[in-house]
Amino acid sequence: MNAPRQAMSVLISSTFAFTICFAIWMMFAVLGIPIKNNLHLNETQFGLLAAMPVLSGSLVRVPLGIWTDKFGGRIVFFCLMLICVVPIYLIAYATEYWQFLVLGLFVGLAGGSFSVGTPYVARWFAPQRRGLAMGVFGAGNSGSALTKFLAPSIIAAAGWQMLPKVYAAMMLGTAVLFWFGSFSNPEHLTGSKESFAAQLSMLKDPRVWRYCQYYSVVFGGYVALALWMTKYFVSEYGFDMKFAALLAACFSLPGGVLRALGGWISDKYGAYKTTWWVMWVCWVCFFLLSYPQTDMVVKTVNGNMNLHVGLPPMLFTLLLFVVGIAMAIGKASVFKFISDDFSANIGAVSGVVGLAGGLGGFILPILFGALVDLIGVRSSAFMLLYGTVCVSLVWMHYSFKPERMLAAQAA
Repeated sequence: MNAPRQAMSVLISSTFAFTICFAIWMMFAVLGIPIKNNLHLNETQFGLLAAMPVLSGSLVRVPLGIWTDKFGGRIVFFCLMLICVVPIYLIAYATEYWQFLVLGLFVGLAGGSFSVGTPYVARWFAPQRRGLAMGVFGAGNSGSALTKFLAPSIIAAAGWQMLPKVYAAMMLGTAVLFWFGSFSNPEHLTGSKESFAAQLSMLKDPRVWRYCQYYSVVFGGYVALALWMTKYFVSEYGFDMKFAALLAACFSLPGGVLRALGGWISDKYGAYKTTWWVMWVCWVCFFLLSYPQTDMVVKTVNGNMNLHVGLPPMLFTLLLFVVGIAMAIGKASVFKFISDDFSANIGAVSGVVGLAGGLGGFILPILFGALVDLIGVRSSAFMLLYGTVCVSLVWMHYSFKPERMLAAQAA
């Protein structure tokens, strides 16, 4: 098979594998709801349960990215999926809260697949096509929507214990399909002569920290909302789990599938412009989503007038849909930054940036639950996200100001 056909086969098999891994990584977004009811968990405990897989999936990203540079993406991706099969299956037999948390940590390893697939796919394509290729691979984030379509139906038909069993079988089958659909190229191994400490030396570069902050918003925020929105629709609007998951998928699906569009836009217009406008769109949407359901009594000359101010479900879902599109584009544009600036060690840098994004996805759901328990306002989740976007906009403005001035002078 020639190189272009091999590259396309690698892209397709890796994207499919990442989609399944991401679906399993997000399983507690739906599975956590019946578990919460059975164990009588509060909002903070639910947030910790939902986010536990995100923690391990984030922490393992740095070593996985480095191992991918050293050993190759094919073998690392395949072994990673096989390791996850048993803990996924064992969730069906867990009965205590701590058991779900521990198994969630092992299941979360599937989330580290992003730091394997990104450098693995990127090296099969020329730099001018790399943004699109990584965007297509990153569209595997749509696995979050896949869970929202599949999981409620499986739980309704056979109980929540059936979902981990089905997902374990899916992971095993995906690992086999990936192995036969992917290829290895020894020329892509770049980290074999560098120590672990040497590859982490890029942490001294301020650009890495800048991209970590951006990615913690567009990816961390995406993961957090993907985990939180099904329950949010159930609690805030009183919908049943299947309909709530369907509405939540209106955010998750474009947030994953359109990442390929973000890669194309980043190739065409540049990572800076793309990321800048993504942050502004999120800023406006989070401002509107932050407003809580409010009842007011206005004293008029004719007496009291009762007013209700709040987002109806359809407008709320529409704004989430827009946020999903923006975050999909932003996730691709941040990794376009990385492929442009750190082409020699994409695996290590993408691992660090992916770690930052994943930690955002771990911390935010816990903070969402803590804020609801503390102040009792569910839209406080969007107030928190609004603040994180403000930080990104300020940082971008001052970080790129010298570069804009030099570009203007050159023009």
